[in-house]
Amino acid sequence: MPGVDAGFLYMETPTLHMHTLKVSVVDVRDVPGGYSFPMIKDEIMARLHLLPPFRRRVLRVPFQLHHPLWVEDREIDPDRHVFLDRVPAPGSMAQLEEVIGRIASTPLDRSVPLWELHVCEGLADGRVAVVAKMHHAMADGVAANALLANITDLTPESRPAPPRTSWRPEPTPQPKDVARVALLDAVKQIAWIPGLLLRTLLSVLAVVRHKRASDVRTPMPVLSTPRTSFNGAITARRSFATASLAIDDFRRVKKAHDVTLNDVVLAVVGGALRAWMDSHDEHPTGSLLAGVPVSTDEAGAAPRLGGNAVSNMFTTLGTAIDDPVARLLDISRVTAEAKKVQRALGMKMLEDWVQFTPPAPFSAFMRAYSHLRGADFHPAPFNVVVSNVPGPTVPVWIAGARLTELFSVGPILQGIGLNVTVWSYLDRMNFSLLACPDLLPDLRGLADHLSASLQDLLHASG
Repeated sequence: MPGVDAGFLYMETPTLHMHTLKVSVVDVRDVPGGYSFPMIKDEIMARLHLLPPFRRRVLRVPFQLHHPLWVEDREIDPDRHVFLDRVPAPGSMAQLEEVIGRIASTPLDRSVPLWELHVCEGLADGRVAVVAKMHHAMADGVAANALLANITDLTPESRPAPPRTSWRPEPTPQPKDVARVALLDAVKQIAWIPGLLLRTLLSVLAVVRHKRASDVRTPMPVLSTPRTSFNGAITARRSFATASLAIDDFRRVKKAHDVTLNDVVLAVVGGALRAWMDSHDEHPTGSLLAGVPVSTDEAGAAPRLGGNAVSNMFTTLGTAIDDPVARLLDISRVTAEAKKVQRALGMKMLEDWVQFTPPAPFSAFMRAYSHLRGADFHPAPFNVVVSNVPGPTVPVWIAGARLTELFSVGPILQGIGLNVTVWSYLDRMNFSLLACPDLLPDLRGLADHLSASLQDLLHASG
């Protein structure tokens, strides 16, 4: 397992859950043969050959000498992965969000492949929500999008091709063999360190030269991060909320100011956070910082069905700026500069260094840090995670059921009790918010500010 994937396992503690959620709301009224929960179970098992990470479980290296292995040595028991949940009356989106919050509040079982599927029945309009809960070690947003594309159909009648060969479990590696190979690999990787140190030094010098020549300043993690009520030690509890906005409105603002769609997303989030903090009489010392996951995949690369190729970019949310357009332009300016700094440093620099993360010490540190509530004693690296992933642009079906809405959200982190993830589908920008309710109890109120923030931008843009 690469270090960047294994790191998500090492970060996990009883209060920090490193799974992501993918929520598909489907219309089951026209499903051939009728809808039933057992049918969903049968469909997911029939499509496992299209979801390679879903067969793999984690195998630890003895004494944690190296990163764990992915192994495919057991049959998948659907009863340990696929569950039926009931949305309480009256079955609105608010009740579904409460159910999803509870689903997000429990960690995944590491003795089996790291995924669950929760089928949520009881929505008032007869639709069914399917909540896929998968560990971040399995896939990032780009890989999850490819996995979704792999199991969806472009017509109601389409079905995926059956596997060419029947699946057979591989032998479970013996502990002594795993330890021997792990030690050999670790020794080989030591030879990479001098070259990595040289590349890092050259990259840092390039960043210094670039910053001296630039008149735009990017925020510094921790040093530039103001304190807020939702930046502190998190508990195991999670809350979830959504907002769905028209993608054409984002495009209008983008065109009016010659910025990127992601700039508009950040500005909408910044405006919503500003309004929410004002309503709670919370006034930070400066603009909030966003950590923005950025894909490091090569342009034009083949779809990736697993793993993580991601780095982080830090930018402003302009929450200290009252005027919506001025906020957007400041975000665009700082984000463009942050991208240049990241390119100068090297898109894969983080991935290269986390390959050398020591499993046992890092895991022990994270457990102690969580237990002692260490995040309460210093500023967070940044205030909120904001992620934007483009989803399907044409209607899709799953086993004859039309996908009507699609939401996705990543994990919150120690010190960073709010994650805002946008996943587009057709003509909508679907916002998903995940928070720790012990830090941010009014998540629904924050989600409701997103629409008003976009309207303010549209109005100010003429």
